[in-house]
Amino acid sequence: MYDLKMDAANWRTSSRSGANGNCVEVADNLAAVVAVRDSKDPGGPVLVFVAEGWRRFTVEVKGREFNRS
Repeated sequence: MYDLKMDAANWRTSSRSGANGNCVEVADNLAAVVAVRDSKDPGGPVLVFVAEGWRRFTVEVKGREFNRS
């Protein structure tokens, strides 16, 4: 179990995010986890991933391992 203090999170958006506000923010400065939230709702729910799982996910997305419908 991790002691998650979201007030210590350093949130950032992708440099590829458009001006329309439809993006997510990621906090990767937390110990052993990566937090993700909706940029339009910063006070809303936060998804938390084990850091290695998030790293693998981003590698696969960049490698286009997921099919688009």
